[in-house]
Amino acid sequence: MVSAQIPILKLMQVSLRAPVSLQYLLKNISFEVFPGDRIAIVGPSGAGKTSLLRLLNRLISPNDGSIYLENQDIQQIPVIQLRQQVTLALQEPKLLGMTVREAIAYPLLLRRLPPQEIQERVDYWIERLHIPEDWLERTEVQLSAGQRQLVAIARALVIQPKILLLDEPTSALDAGRASHLLQVSIRLAQETKIPILMANHQLDLAQQFCTRVLHLQQGELVQDVEADRLDWNKLRETFIQLEQQAVDEWL
Repeated sequence: MVSAQIPILKLMQVSLRAPVSLQYLLKNISFEVFPGDRIAIVGPSGAGKTSLLRLLNRLISPNDGSIYLENQDIQQIPVIQLRQQVTLALQEPKLLGMTVREAIAYPLLLRRLPPQEIQERVDYWIERLHIPEDWLERTEVQLSAGQRQLVAIARALVIQPKILLLDEPTSALDAGRASHLLQVSIRLAQETKIPILMANHQLDLAQQFCTRVLHLQQGELVQDVEADRLDWNKLRETFIQLEQQAVDEWL
């Protein structure tokens, strides 16, 4: 993708192989991420969407190729420091026995920020994400999957990352909260220029959110295209066909 901007993140011929079979989970992936990008990573089940996100903050490491954050190889960045800059909100988040308020504040406590700043940042994201007051003293077992996901996103945003990674953030949310979360994410990217990469199998929501699409298929990047140039109907038909083929293979 051609841009006059300097990329904040760059992947060069990145490949990942399964530990036992050595089959490629991702193969020769190359792309760049620019400030303010809203990128939807789409593809059928097993395409490598989550694996790609996990590579970007070193939850796993590639077998081949390089990943650069602001021209620095991420393998040379201390992992804790990297994850403060490239933050991943997991699809199945854990609050580690904390209350909602404690969980959101926890990354800031680890960074030893002043208590007043911690409170201000936590309150800001609680308000911005419309997290209800009666959630704040609840623990993980008192929250639904969708509620935990919203809290995890607040926990990711509170540390003001350079890049935000979202793994299926709307999968457990109802339509209203999913739409609200996407609108907040769009404003965040527009106002702060923080790029957001979101893996999402819900193409209708991905279409609302993104400015670019990375289309993965069997571990390969088959399209890196601006959202308004993509034939979304054709893409939906392709996914339906691939999912049906996968079902037929199991019968």
